[in-house]
Amino acid sequence: MENNPSSSRSSTDRKTIERNRRNQMKALYSELNSLVPHQNSREGTSLPDQLDEAVTYIKKMQINLEKMNEKKDSLMGIDQKPNAGTNGSGMTLTAQLRSPQIEISEIGSALQVVLITGSDFKFMFNETIRVLHEEGAEIVNANFTIVDDIVYHTIHAKSALGYEAARISERLKKICHEN
Repeated sequence: MENNPSSSRSSTDRKTIERNRRNQMKALYSELNSLVPHQNSREGTSLPDQLDEAVTYIKKMQINLEKMNEKKDSLMGIDQKPNAGTNGSGMTLTAQLRSPQIEISEIGSALQVVLITGSDFKFMFNETIRVLHEEGAEIVNANFTIVDDIVYHTIHAKSALGYEAARISERLKKICHEN
């Protein structure tokens, strides 16, 4: 039987490819292992055990994320039950938000305004910005998020000329209650 040089070369290529694949997998396992907090020493822990630990950790983080999202929704006044977009009285969340809601927080010279409206209150954002400018606040950042038919506006401002947060709060709440 003859030694076929192309067969020998092909075998060497396959071995090299397989070695590179194993090295890449080893590097990926190592990276995954470095991302999981270590409760005990990693020396002597088998690869399947390390992978099980990573899976457990990821599932735990997913549960924590879901709990945090539920808490955030609760704090923002969003009651999301799996079966309905209604509250106990049968009103939809959109119907509850027919009148805009506003929350103003002051931290030092910074002011944060959170405005929650239905999509039919598009002018409220403009009115809020106008009041802030009239009161001497400099807008640093303004953004919004739309979830279903609800618009969440967040505005960050700082004192340019010196403003009175209580007066701004009164004016903004008055605008919200008029609508």
